[in-house]
Amino acid sequence: MLVCAVLSSAEPLRRADRRVLVIADESTARYGFPDGHPFGADRQGEFLREFRRRGLNTRVRLESSRAATNAELCAFHDPAYVDRVQRLSLQGRGMLDGGDTPAFIGCFDAAASVVGATLTAAEALMNGSAERALVPIAGLHHASRQGAAGFCVFNDIGVLFEKLLGEGGLTRVGYVDIDAHHGDGVYYGFETDPRVVFADLHEDGRYLYPGTGHAGEQGADAALGTKLNIPLQPGADDAQFAARWPRVLAHLRRHKPELIVLQCGTDSIAGDPITHLRLSEASHARAARDLCALADVLGHGRVLALGGGGYHRGNLARGWCAVAEALLHC
Repeated sequence: MLVCAVLSSAEPLRRADRRVLVIADESTARYGFPDGHPFGADRQGEFLREFRRRGLNTRVRLESSRAATNAELCAFHDPAYVDRVQRLSLQGRGMLDGGDTPAFIGCFDAAASVVGATLTAAEALMNGSAERALVPIAGLHHASRQGAAGFCVFNDIGVLFEKLLGEGGLTRVGYVDIDAHHGDGVYYGFETDPRVVFADLHEDGRYLYPGTGHAGEQGADAALGTKLNIPLQPGADDAQFAARWPRVLAHLRRHKPELIVLQCGTDSIAGDPITHLRLSEASHARAARDLCALADVLGHGRVLALGGGGYHRGNLARGWCAVAEALLHC
């Protein structure tokens, strides 16, 4: 079902409000694991309750997702892996990786809807029907080309970049990740591709899954220097984030991406049950605000925010709403 909430023609658009698309529907809500898994199917609902409480639903366009096709999934993922997810999705048992990402009945369709939601949001940015977009249940940055990892069945970011850099006609895309966990599926998926401008602030891999993303990982071959990894020590707060954040902006300014993706995982906010950073939602708002300003300076204005991780329900609701407000105002 398509749900739309837009400002009426009788209500003038405030100058501060940008045209923002949010994709959050029943299909993306189904992406969540059962039996008390940290990535449960209640996460989107927690966000939407806070989103509506703040009245943000009256200031954005809300749309439904679509399922990505097998051909779209296979633009990034090994076809044999896509087939395996389909099989295990029907069985509803077994592990899709070494132990973090269990199969459940319908997991293929739910994961394909997340990818489709990300693609739909990017299409709106590319065709000009939206200036900014947010997909809260998306940003599954751990899945590799060959398999699942870290609660991520399919890597919607990887599929998106393959599409934008192929039929989308872009020559450079930007990726900024402030999730507590390193975006290893994106980094290694495009480690040698200079068209993917990558910047990731995350908890030091010596203390947190997936154990990657050290400062020396700057890309390889023709892509050397297009990747930026900034590990943060456990307990790092907004002040430490702010001290390092200008390096991210300078990196993007240098490489001039034609669309910017922000993976705004809220597991970097203080109190998350499985991580050790101590940011607040103010850092998430700052990231979204600054990237929107940069996108405008670069002349395209295209910013796509993806929710990523976050396992404290209050944190994810407040953090993603802070991002939505920044997208509206900047």
